[in-house]
Amino acid sequence: MSTAPVHHRPVGRRAGVPLLALGALVASSLALTAPPAHAAETLLSQGRPATASSQEGDGYAASAAVDGNLTGTRWASLWSDPQWLQVDLGQRSDLSRVVLTWEGAYGRSYRIEASDNGTDWRTLKTVTGGDGGTDEVAVSGSGRYVRMLGTERSGGYGYSLWEFQVYGTTDGTPPATGGAVAVTGSQGNWQLTVGGEPYTVKGLTWGPAVADAPKYMPEVKSMGVNTIRTWGTDAGTKPLLDTAAANGIRVVNGFWLQPGGGPGSGGCVDYVTDTTYKDNMLTEFAKWVEAYKSHPATLMWNVGNESVLGLQNCYSGTELEAQRNAYTGFVNDVAEKIHAIDPDHPVTSTDAWTGAWPYYKRNAPDLDLYSVNSYGDICGVRKDWEDGGYTKPYIITEGGPAGEWEVPDDANGVPDEPTDVQKAEGYTKAWDCVTGHQGVALGATLFHYGVEHDFGGVWFNLVPDGLKRLSYYAVKKAYGGSATGDNTPPVITNMTVGPASSAPAGGEFTVRADVRDPDGDPVTHKVFLSGNYASGDKRLVEAEWRSTGDGTFAVKAPEKLGVWKVYVQAEDGHGNAGIETKSVKVVAPPVTGTNVALNKPTTASSFQPSYGDCPCEPAKATDGRTDTRWASDWSDPQWIQVDLGAPTPVRKLQLVWDPAYAKSYEVQVSDDGTTWRTVHTTSAGDGDVDTVDVTETARHVRLHLTARGTAWGYSLHEFGIYG
Repeated sequence: MSTAPVHHRPVGRRAGVPLLALGALVASSLALTAPPAHAAETLLSQGRPATASSQEGDGYAASAAVDGNLTGTRWASLWSDPQWLQVDLGQRSDLSRVVLTWEGAYGRSYRIEASDNGTDWRTLKTVTGGDGGTDEVAVSGSGRYVRMLGTERSGGYGYSLWEFQVYGTTDGTPPATGGAVAVTGSQGNWQLTVGGEPYTVKGLTWGPAVADAPKYMPEVKSMGVNTIRTWGTDAGTKPLLDTAAANGIRVVNGFWLQPGGGPGSGGCVDYVTDTTYKDNMLTEFAKWVEAYKSHPATLMWNVGNESVLGLQNCYSGTELEAQRNAYTGFVNDVAEKIHAIDPDHPVTSTDAWTGAWPYYKRNAPDLDLYSVNSYGDICGVRKDWEDGGYTKPYIITEGGPAGEWEVPDDANGVPDEPTDVQKAEGYTKAWDCVTGHQGVALGATLFHYGVEHDFGGVWFNLVPDGLKRLSYYAVKKAYGGSATGDNTPPVITNMTVGPASSAPAGGEFTVRADVRDPDGDPVTHKVFLSGNYASGDKRLVEAEWRSTGDGTFAVKAPEKLGVWKVYVQAEDGHGNAGIETKSVKVVAPPVTGTNVALNKPTTASSFQPSYGDCPCEPAKATDGRTDTRWASDWSDPQWIQVDLGAPTPVRKLQLVWDPAYAKSYEVQVSDDGTTWRTVHTTSAGDGDVDTVDVTETARHVRLHLTARGTAWGYSLHEFGIYG
């Protein structure tokens, strides 16, 4: 059946069982184990970088065929011939056999090939008439790269391997990934070198958990990435470094200092006087430099992140200047210490603006290069460097499309997020500006290889929820990654929301978007909502929605008032997604009838004369505006009442609460403002909008508030009474 001795354990496809379900079927019906290794053999392929001509979806990457999981994960190709899967063993090895554990979609004919450079291939064995199961193929030869080149599928599906195992022997020498790293050259003509060879940083900031590095790192490598950046280095860093090295990727090892992240996160240390903090950090950093200075993945050390800018949230005036000088002086102390321990790797320091560079220039001469995080204004970094008269090169340690802080507000007063197309263009532009500053900009770690599927994740992540965006492919193209077999995401344009500024709470609003898939794939849609601007909750929650045809969706609005983000997500079934977002302002639903309380005399048990946006007098609850409010003292009970001027039929009340709402209250009416009768009682108030039906005729209407829903007082944007 073949030109090579091949041993089989048949695994056939059951009629009617779809490909995606077969993995569970096989796992439950068979206990597959790897054939025992022959004497003197070593399993060379497990955990090594793997790539493929294509993959069926995000869950079927090439790396799944070399992860050692024989029944839980698998590589699957697209449904066409030919297809290939290859593994980089890291060094030239003598090869003895290849074991292929097929899923139900197996190769009827294929070749096992080897290469020394990943480009020029020689055939070790040709297999024909394959019948699936486990193929154990004896080979003779050597190479660094080994691949299965499928030439004929067994059926209508693609090729799918639970595991691709390459056995053989090596001389025990680890892959050649080491070598000193240095900034070389002279003013305006610098370069980064690794082991004496030029090295341009083609990087991404790293987001996934360290435990997930083996899952994602091969894909990062396939993008053409040679570097990742972290923000912290500690005892948990080694597995990440190990995985990076196994994939030929180097790491910018970060060290976190207060107040990191620009806004001042992590506390406000006094760099002028707090010698204890500085001594502790110096000792801590030195420990990890000693631990990882010889690791083949280490590229450089990065001390601090956005702290020069962040200090403005802790200090002001002359004290701020003193702190910035003291901070950058301490960064220099750290650089000196690192150089004493590790002379073979450069030291840099990152900030969020080039305005930090004069402080480094003055106080941190031991830095080998500067670093900056820059997004929408990344092309201005070159001019700032030239105008500043600096004598050190730099790298961009975060960059990409314009951020929330850089874009204009939309009609609802929130940042207008760029489209998928604009974001992809932002990454392309960023890389063009970096490479355009030749001899000074030594590369970039663009932001961000992250998988979070939330407000920030959709704005910046290349793979939110593991789904590849247009931005992913833009970075891959910029870095020269292989485009073989790429299937690109759906493209969403012309997204609109209506009514964008007056969607009724609990009612429906309309979303429309044009969606096209460049590859002609069928597209499925999802609609999400984020309360980031309404409640501070950055999660994306799937909305209640229905399609009304022609790219139009009727979406149920949240009950909570405020500005929400609505997202349309279009998926193509190949692990790609287009995601567009617009804002929608949720308002109190309209009430039929006339608001007889509008601008009528309103009194209360108390009010806040000055707190936040106050004064918050009682009359602001009956002025017809939802951007003003009445607010009481922070105690129980409280009341607010309206004099309608004459006995008036009352049919409905609409209470539009500020976050400081009433959990328990009574609706009371009176003819004389003295004797009250209760017409409604609740102890289950939850804020936002309460609609109360009554059937009364009265001159005075009062809310008697007995239990607060928060630690604050009671606060109403509107106390509407409708006849």
